[in-house]
Amino acid sequence: MSSSDAAPIRTFHARTGRISRTAAAALERRWITHGHTIGSGPLDVARLFGREAPLVLEIGAGMGDATLGMAAADRDRNYLAIDVHTPGLSRLLAIADRDGITNIRAARGDALVLLRDSASIPPASVDAIHIFFPDPWPKARHHKRRMIQPETVALLRERLKPGGILHTATDWADYAEQMEEVLSRDPELVNAFDGPAPRPDHRPETKYERRGADAGRAIADFIFIRRPTGPSAG
Repeated sequence: MSSSDAAPIRTFHARTGRISRTAAAALERRWITHGHTIGSGPLDVARLFGREAPLVLEIGAGMGDATLGMAAADRDRNYLAIDVHTPGLSRLLAIADRDGITNIRAARGDALVLLRDSASIPPASVDAIHIFFPDPWPKARHHKRRMIQPETVALLRERLKPGGILHTATDWADYAEQMEEVLSRDPELVNAFDGPAPRPDHRPETKYERRGADAGRAIADFIFIRRPTGPSAG
């Protein structure tokens, strides 16, 4: 097998969890109209949402707290929550259903597989990509599994519209350093701030983030913008 044929490195831990009756019912009722299984065929974003609107990708949506808060406050954009964790997506759809948040849909599976499928997510089609607290893979031998790598960032940036935003956050200091270095080296991304961004008010605090803060870990946000006219823009 050549290196080009090798299986992609997985950037996430496989997780299992129990689904509440409410979440399971929401998943069964809503998945046909509100969900997409990555790898099952091309994703028709407009059809899934039932409208044309700017698209925000929430990669690693977890239990959905951040997605729910931001989508509820930003009804003019479509929020696609992507995760491999079925219980989290079930909870997300259940709460969105309960609270009447109509601009959320879910995709189950590997986000990078979806992003590589240009029939599903074409180049320059995404308004914003959020990656909040991705798996830190803290052991040095596992750092290659971290999502924020040059090749992945290039893929993410290609899917952004000119002027689109790539927003990441982590509570691991060495991962924050890696994020800033890798994002800053991309020729078509510009840091919106001089270093880490002030904590944005629009990003809701999640249980995971609170645990990190309670453990004494500093939270680092990075907000990068795709250059409107490519790398030569000044």
